[in-house]
Amino acid sequence: MFQPEPVVEHAAEAATEGFNAGEVIIEHVSNSSIDHPLIHLPTILGIDFSVTKHVFMLWVVAGTILLILSLTARRLLRGDKSVPSGFGSFLEFIIEFVRDAIVQPAVGSKWVNTYTPFLLTLGLFILVANVFGLLPIFDILALLNHTVLHLPEDSFFTQVTHGGVTATGNFNVTAALATVSFFAIIVAGVRAHGFFGHWKNMVPHGIPKAMVPFLIVIEVMGMFVRPFALTMRLAANMAGGHIAILAILSFVFIFAEQYASSLAGMGIGFGFALPLAGALSLLEVIVVGVQAYVFTLLTATFIGMAIHAHH
Repeated sequence: MFQPEPVVEHAAEAATEGFNAGEVIIEHVSNSSIDHPLIHLPTILGIDFSVTKHVFMLWVVAGTILLILSLTARRLLRGDKSVPSGFGSFLEFIIEFVRDAIVQPAVGSKWVNTYTPFLLTLGLFILVANVFGLLPIFDILALLNHTVLHLPEDSFFTQVTHGGVTATGNFNVTAALATVSFFAIIVAGVRAHGFFGHWKNMVPHGIPKAMVPFLIVIEVMGMFVRPFALTMRLAANMAGGHIAILAILSFVFIFAEQYASSLAGMGIGFGFALPLAGALSLLEVIVVGVQAYVFTLLTATFIGMAIHAHH
């Protein structure tokens, strides 16, 4: 969701420097600067392994999923009940939904237990990462730092709380997820038909030989278009919603600066910006679940197409 604390800080500087809406928005949706990462690490083989705020958020998401699922599984294993309750029942619902509504229709009964763990992990990771982008955790920490802690600007805590932290709004993150899906599709086809059989399935039986080269080119292009579509769809939807909300909220400070009156900013804020931003935030709640579902569903569909190439 939107991050109000840094917006307020920028608005405070507007009297002397002018409010820069573009700078505020970019700070919220972009990754840490290469020159100012959260944790400096050495460069190995030309790759900078320094930890940026999106990398840090990936660790937080992965750690959260591991912790919650481990505690839930241990509680179920130690309990005497054969039917889970509380969060365990909710988790069971998600697992059964992914297995029965997404994986089985796509890959069939023979392969459902093979690919459900992978697709469930993929879907949960995206869902939790999307949800973390909605929670104002870092806004609360920023407010705590601003009012109580007063840590220096270059401290790790202060840098973490600057801007929004929605890892799935980063195209590098979604590209990595799509790359995993890309290789999973190939592995699924090879396991079902063998190495040569999988690549032979690129050309349907009975096609005239003159059409074979064209079909191979089209199929190869399709192989790379699928992960590209997965990458763009998820990242664009997650980043787009945040940009829209921040752009609307920026009207408050733009009008206040334009008319040199806080009343003008308050008027446009209460009459236009806050109601519209609130409505978009509610829409974002729906988007986070839909995007996790769509990414998982499309990956399952592509895997099923590799397995059932002749259907």
